[in-house]
Amino acid sequence: MYQLLYDKFIKNISISEEDFEFCKTLFIPKKLRKKQFLLQEGDVAKYTAFVNKGITRTFTIDDKGIEHILQFAVEGWWMGDIYSFLTDEPSLYNMEALEDCELLLINKPSWDQLLEKIPALERYFRILVQNNLIATQRRLMGTMSETAEVKYVKLINNFSDAVQRVPQHMIASYLGITRETLSRIRSQMASRK
Repeated sequence: MYQLLYDKFIKNISISEEDFEFCKTLFIPKKLRKKQFLLQEGDVAKYTAFVNKGITRTFTIDDKGIEHILQFAVEGWWMGDIYSFLTDEPSLYNMEALEDCELLLINKPSWDQLLEKIPALERYFRILVQNNLIATQRRLMGTMSETAEVKYVKLINNFSDAVQRVPQHMIASYLGITRETLSRIRSQMASRK
């Protein structure tokens, strides 16, 4: 259950077996069934989660009832509303399992204890936050300046496994385009092969 988490840690930092054993005591294993929520808009994010198995999505619903998907998280990724988690403010997001999932949850007191006891994990999470900021900025620029087809091609090139596991209407929502536009792009791409 913890091997993938360990593998992700050692990719960026050195951590002793003893420290990792301590680390494991702070995480809470959690299974979510498909369509089950980890967090709903208006609730406070009491946990941040490591996805050990499955795929999740983070999304909002606007006042017209339209879903806007912010993120998908697959095996080896972290998910959570970091603002709500750190400030105890209500979340703006919903987090839902798109498949049966196995998560490792950590609450704020355990998170603080983890970072205090194992300083190398501060470096790990700093790298994670830096990478997230870079990805977010690039996605924002792409949203403003790239065509729908370019955005879709980048998505399938970078996350082909996830694209195969997510319904097309959710891919369209993530890209900020209509289902019809995505269908047209896919048809045009298929005809070029």
